[in-house]
Amino acid sequence: MTPLILIAAGGTGGHLFPAEALSEAIQQRGWEVELVTDRRGEAFAKDFPARRIHALPAATPFGKKGIGKPRAALTLGFGILKALALIRRLKPAGIVGFGGYPTVAPLLAAGFLRVPSILHEQNAVLGRANRLLAKRVDAIATGFAEIGGASPALLAKSRHVGNPVRPAVVDASRTPYDPPRQGGVLRLLVFGGSQGARIMSDVVPAAVAHLTVPERARLQIVQQARREDFARVREAFAQAGVEVELAPFFRDLPFHMARSQLVIARAGASTVAEIAVIGRPSILVPLPGSLDQDQAGNARSLADIGAATMLSQAQFQPEALADMLSQFLFAPSPLAEMAARARKASIPDAAERLADLVAKTARLTSVQALGEVA
Repeated sequence: MTPLILIAAGGTGGHLFPAEALSEAIQQRGWEVELVTDRRGEAFAKDFPARRIHALPAATPFGKKGIGKPRAALTLGFGILKALALIRRLKPAGIVGFGGYPTVAPLLAAGFLRVPSILHEQNAVLGRANRLLAKRVDAIATGFAEIGGASPALLAKSRHVGNPVRPAVVDASRTPYDPPRQGGVLRLLVFGGSQGARIMSDVVPAAVAHLTVPERARLQIVQQARREDFARVREAFAQAGVEVELAPFFRDLPFHMARSQLVIARAGASTVAEIAVIGRPSILVPLPGSLDQDQAGNARSLADIGAATMLSQAQFQPEALADMLSQFLFAPSPLAEMAARARKASIPDAAERLADLVAKTARLTSVQALGEVA
């Protein structure tokens, strides 16, 4: 029978994008894939490349309010029962989880039934859900070479494979970086994701307004903005005399990234991986307030090698950003070096590396695996 791999992923791009990339790599090897997620993920994953999509009850046990924990525990227990029944029926060769609380029930059920299981941690810091699961899985794949929050025992069963990126990102990576010329145009791409678009709408237009008129005339901006921010962002850029392409969500984000000469963004794991694979210089503003500070670790991986500039949200102010933009407009040559360093740090075949680890952990044959993990 054709081997079946279950993929468990939550309802955010940070989890679904690498899961999608792995699914494509697995199916290219002739295996079948089915996705396990929650109701939110089911809505986001309508185009996910899988034979079927299963939505299981899910809830986070990590909430701050104690009053919600008993209900979350009941929901999680019900989810585990559903996952047990699903796994018994499907008999998968292995299960791969991509973090987030929708993966907890399927991975725990896999452990109970002794189904080979793999956890992929996209961030530079092990997340809370993954810390709960890490001791119970057979292997841990990491997106970054160094992973915070992991004990020596967990590190011993970890393999650095990188963060899988979608085929569209690999396609976009074939577009060479077009460095800005002295006195020429600077193409900016600005986005922040569902939790970060507002700060970009607050800071970037105000920073542009601090530039001189000749500097503004050299900017071409593509920016993500929430619909409720559209009017004020468009008006701010209009008053500055700068044209902008606004959208609440970019389905063709890799295309825009490939066209850009400088990216201003949050530092989610998928964002950092895509910036590196496509090879673009960036200004990264990690999402604050996270208990794990995972985005700070992600951003630091590029900042430490001179591929990006990392700013805390407190540092991300209009005047500071205006100074940086002015410097790049005056002397753009460092951007090309940043782009080259980002590309050098990337792992464009991360999906294949992870598929190899899946094959090894699930004990699939070498013919099916098409490769092995060293």
